Amino acid sequence: MAERYTAREIAEAVGRGMYARDRCAQAHGIALLEIAPGYARMAMTVREDMVNGHDTCHGGMTFTLADTAFAYACNAANETTVAAGCSIVFPNPGRLGDVLTAECREVHRQGRNGVYDCTVTTGDGVVVGLFRGQSAAIRGAVVPLPGQGDAP
Repeated sequence: MAERYTAREIAEAVGRGMYARDRCAQAHGIALLEIAPGYARMAMTVREDMVNGHDTCHGGMTFTLADTAFAYACNAANETTVAAGCSIVFPNPGRLGDVLTAECREVHRQGRNGVYDCTVTTGDGVVVGLFRGQSAAIRGAVVPLPGQGDAP
């Protein structure tokens, strides 16, 4: 008999499985705070090696945090999904020592394609990144779930 899982249980299993293999997130100290269907919240502390020549958080680091939250949000249904495109705006700079939080939500999903919005803020609520990602589902599960088939 196949086991039944709630959408939240599936998302949490995906989060654990992805993070265990996510060397990029681990190397940058990105923590998965919460995952749910079509949603992820992640955080990263801006370290000295993440600050640019203007003494602010390098935009690529803000992008990496947002892109990582996007990846977890769009894979939360346990359907292997990749980025098809994305863009980011940097309204304010992050600074050394800031704890940046990226909150990503599914805006639209139809068939294999999805659109996700991610806001990156400081601990004081200052917006440092506005990210929009487009996703494309490909074949296979992200993680194996007993009774539900295996991951690739």
